[in-house]
Amino acid sequence: MNAWIVREPGPLAEQPLRWVLRPVPSRDSGELLVRVLACGVCRTDLHLAEGDLPAHRRPVVPGHEVVGEVVACDPAATGFDLGERVGIPWLRGTCGRCGFCLRGRENLCPRSRFTGWDADGGYAEFTTVPAAYAYRLPAGYTDAEVAPLLCAGVIGYRAWRRARVPAGGVLGLYGFGASAHLTAQVAVAGGARVHVLTRSARARALALDLGAATAGGLADEPPEPLDSAVLFAPVGELVPVALAALRRGGTLAIAGIHLTTIPELDYQRHLFHERALCSVTANTRGDGVDFLRFADRHRLRVTTTPYRLDRADAALRDLADDRVHGAAVLLPGG
Repeated sequence: MNAWIVREPGPLAEQPLRWVLRPVPSRDSGELLVRVLACGVCRTDLHLAEGDLPAHRRPVVPGHEVVGEVVACDPAATGFDLGERVGIPWLRGTCGRCGFCLRGRENLCPRSRFTGWDADGGYAEFTTVPAAYAYRLPAGYTDAEVAPLLCAGVIGYRAWRRARVPAGGVLGLYGFGASAHLTAQVAVAGGARVHVLTRSARARALALDLGAATAGGLADEPPEPLDSAVLFAPVGELVPVALAALRRGGTLAIAGIHLTTIPELDYQRHLFHERALCSVTANTRGDGVDFLRFADRHRLRVTTTPYRLDRADAALRDLADDRVHGAAVLLPGG
């Protein structure tokens, strides 16, 4: 099969992704073999390729927003039939025995494994997934539309929950890419007034089209104090900016797996009056199930930019340079 691998992470200019021929993967106990129909391109893939995240496996096939068709099932894999469409997310495995797993916080399991980091992912024509970590997908979405829901959507949904947006509250979104454009729709459906701050004029237009109350530049102040905010842009310098925009008791959730250095914070200005700062770490399977049920009930508008599978390197370059509108999606069938 054709696949992309990251052998040695490095700057995109040094071409860390390599287009190769390799055997179709064999499935382990409890796993499904899946023919890839679409794979979303996540900023985490960019961090892995460039080495912002430490390599867990070399070489590795990136990609963890995978929509596929089940073509083979291990006898121990239950719950899915041959020919069924399934979703493969970032979270691939947990120990099931630690305190975090037993308390329903499996996203914090110290022995977690992740698709496209610890095991080969979806930048390929075939991949595998443990059946216990695969998702059933909502109807009414194309393969390209549903792929970004599997990480961008789920992580945005968890970040929205972590931000503790009050009923009828005001939410600020800093950065407006694949995840934020879905989170905005969740928040609007929940009755929040959403203010978007992003450097892309095209993204600002999309935000307004999706129901945001206002859309301004990253350097702008929101037009009113925020009850909650989610930082999607991986820019540490925006943390004090977003904290200063919160009203008393507000919460800022940082949605990314990687963030540049946060500048010094001033306690009185940024944290006093019970303002809260929290991170978002992966997601539980329950988060994914809840969000996909939401997407089934509320028809989300998923904005995508398609790329052929053999142009994954171009998709990552465009993502790095903010040239992707909505979510980039790789399509093996062309």
